[in-house]
Amino acid sequence: MATPSVLTPQSEDFPRWYQDVVAKAELAENGPVRGTMVVRPYGYALWERIQSELDTRIKATGAQNAYFPLFIPESYLAREAEHVEGFSPELAVVTFAGGEELAEPIVVRPTSETIIGECMARWIQSYRDLPLLLNQWANVVRWELRPRLFLRSTEFLWQEGHTAHVNEADARAFAARIHREVYDDFLTNVFATPTYLGIKPPSERFPGAVNSTTAEGVMLDGKALQMVTTHELGQNFARAFGITFQSEAGQAELCYTTSWGATTRLVGGLVMAHGDDAGLIVPPRLAPIQVVVVAVRDEPPLNEAAGEVARALRDAGVRVEVDTSRGSFGRRVTNWELKGVPLRVEVGPRDLAEGRVSLVRRDVSEKTTVAVGAVTRAVLDVLTEVQAHLWRRALAHRDANTHDVTSVADAIDAAKDGVARVAWDLVEGEGERLANAQAVSVRCLQRADGSVPESSDERDLVCLLARAY
Repeated sequence: MATPSVLTPQSEDFPRWYQDVVAKAELAENGPVRGTMVVRPYGYALWERIQSELDTRIKATGAQNAYFPLFIPESYLAREAEHVEGFSPELAVVTFAGGEELAEPIVVRPTSETIIGECMARWIQSYRDLPLLLNQWANVVRWELRPRLFLRSTEFLWQEGHTAHVNEADARAFAARIHREVYDDFLTNVFATPTYLGIKPPSERFPGAVNSTTAEGVMLDGKALQMVTTHELGQNFARAFGITFQSEAGQAELCYTTSWGATTRLVGGLVMAHGDDAGLIVPPRLAPIQVVVVAVRDEPPLNEAAGEVARALRDAGVRVEVDTSRGSFGRRVTNWELKGVPLRVEVGPRDLAEGRVSLVRRDVSEKTTVAVGAVTRAVLDVLTEVQAHLWRRALAHRDANTHDVTSVADAIDAAKDGVARVAWDLVEGEGERLANAQAVSVRCLQRADGSVPESSDERDLVCLLARAY
């Protein structure tokens, strides 16, 4: 374990520990309006890294970034009945602006299927215009009754992708590609967080969707967190907004559309998937600061050596920072451990006299010394190992907290502090209602081999139940 800090221990009060990390690692704080949050520079740096990694993958699929208005006419939402019914309790509506009552109320964007659908209807004329692949980075507002920083807030940041296709098979294939090549690849290879991939049961689908796919992470307290989702919208929004195209045969046909998104909830997931009693632990591939170089004392030779080490690492492509603060060495170390920087390079007078520096891993608090001339190679090797170790540790935690059961009662019991896996046939209908009454929900449906089914109508599916954020 890392050096003890001023955090509430996870074992004593996990929610309080989470709040402590968010505050003391300087990730975010509450805004002046209930449910809003101020994302502080280090928290935003984490979000920028998430953005960068996801954006690269999104663009590799052919999607292009655009931007659509924050304000949406209320009549747009009303045109897709299931959609507006699903979002009604969460909507923020403007009825008065510019000193007068508005002729039509305006909804503050809860999601953009409606306004983007309106644009798609104008932009698409022919099959040659398809597929239309769009993404936007934006903020949304959903009036949250029980806010928690990053996990559930009234306003949050996200990317939302929206696409239109010639047929159902093409739309389904693209949604699956986003789920696999963008989200699962990012969560596995950058976020170092194993998830359960599956589809949502009908009761948990996105309003207006015909199918919703999810990636469910298992947090350190055994609860599930929905990390990302993709949605096949069928022709529901195309029908509501007249998104049609002229086929090769010259016939007017409705498009099939999809939507998909990832939010600042991922920052909260990062805290709860990898943190410990000393604070955050950030996987190296995600970390805005991969290495911090710390001089043990504020002395010119040590400071100069720290600067030289940092320059060599920066030249090798490492995201590195030199700690130039004036506090005590112990306090500075605690600060960097709170922020979860993967590796610390300590430059002390005794080691430096021998031509060496110390490397301290954040994930296991293991200290080694290396020759100054070998620092770059050693750092690159250690960062690779930290990334792999965090994945292995998270995978072991997920698997150890997943329990195969044979009844709804056992599933509800197992879901008190983990994930229960049980046949969907046993749960569907009354079993799901019983679980929901105990604050347990069906997180996703899978095939018996763990693969993602195409629909909930497939036979012999299994479901994963858990308490969730």
